[in-house]
Amino acid sequence: MSENNLFISFKKIITMIQIYHNPRCGKSRNCLAMLDDSGQDHEIIKYLEQPPTYIELVSLLKKLNMKPLQLVRQKEKIWIQNFKNKTMTDDEIIQAMISNPILIERPIVIKEGKAIIGRDLDKLTAFI
Repeated sequence: MSENNLFISFKKIITMIQIYHNPRCGKSRNCLAMLDDSGQDHEIIKYLEQPPTYIELVSLLKKLNMKPLQLVRQKEKIWIQNFKNKTMTDDEIIQAMISNPILIERPIVIKEGKAIIGRDLDKLTAFI
């Protein structure tokens, strides 16, 4: 592969849209359908099957400009039964999401170093 082709491949990887997707979630399916319809290359990350690492989740939080608690689905049964009303550090909340990825808000769309929660399709359209 020539240097030019290698650069193009590398640039494509960097600029490719990623979606943290849960196929059982209607909002996530709608978001993915919009990405499919956009014709833009995208990578689907089934985060329930392959949860993010600590470093990946911290990076994702920075891209979202969010605190860990803001990314938690606080109405999930696991959260209510095990974590609600507990005093937790950011690291403990991150660990809870890694151990229980269903707690991670969805869908998350990443593009060019920034990320959004893709539940609002109008915001998603503007983002992509």
